[in-house]
Amino acid sequence: MNRQLLIGTALFCTAMAVLLFLRLLPLSAGTARLPGPDLGLCLALAWVLRRPDQLAAPVIALVFAVQDILLFHPLGLWPAMVVLGTEAARLREGRWRDGPFMVEWLRIAILIGVMMLAYRFMQVLFMMPVPALGQVILHYIATTAAYPPVVLAARALVGLRRITPVEAE
Repeated sequence: MNRQLLIGTALFCTAMAVLLFLRLLPLSAGTARLPGPDLGLCLALAWVLRRPDQLAAPVIALVFAVQDILLFHPLGLWPAMVVLGTEAARLREGRWRDGPFMVEWLRIAILIGVMMLAYRFMQVLFMMPVPALGQVILHYIATTAAYPPVVLAARALVGLRRITPVEAE
């Protein structure tokens, strides 16, 4: 196995563990009024678009499955959506590499919207409890707005940068 792959996977898993730990902390005494962003999804998408060679789909599935178990979400549905979304982004990474960040952000916003819409459709299809539409829209807005700070933090803290065309070959 490639050393860069191991380092990238270990860094991603560590970052996701920290995010999950922070999400599990009881930071407020009451109930949350506004849904927060899905920082893990933002990190996974940013990682796949910057270093697709360092993050395998089974690792993403496993990390999000553990998150589902610990947060008591329907097991496997959101990890499946995340794997489909990250693989769709990975397939387009070569074409998106040279574009400006604003275009990437727009594409990621559309991708996150499609993922959340598909997740909601599957919840309705299988007669699972569906959260209020207003909460889902606020969650989408928060997640989309959190993407640029997550990319900036990943670059500053972990050194996550775009793969060069030479490295891609």
